[in-house]
Amino acid sequence: MTLDHEFERELAAHDPAPTSRSRLIRDMALRGLHAEREARERAREATDYLGAVSSGAVDYDFGEARRAYEERG
Repeated sequence: MTLDHEFERELAAHDPAPTSRSRLIRDMALRGLHAEREARERAREATDYLGAVSSGAVDYDFGEARRAYEERG
């Protein structure tokens, strides 16, 4: 794998002397992939929920939501 200067810099900042550089890169890639998968799942759940609200399948009190938002400041 060829690393660009930005990645090299960030890798060194994370661990300047890893026991296994390839293992570190693999572990970081896996964490990134897991985070991306979780983000996509949250986005899908949010879209499904908003679709259910807009179709009337979920009873949503917009007035109460506005009051709660305003109380938070």
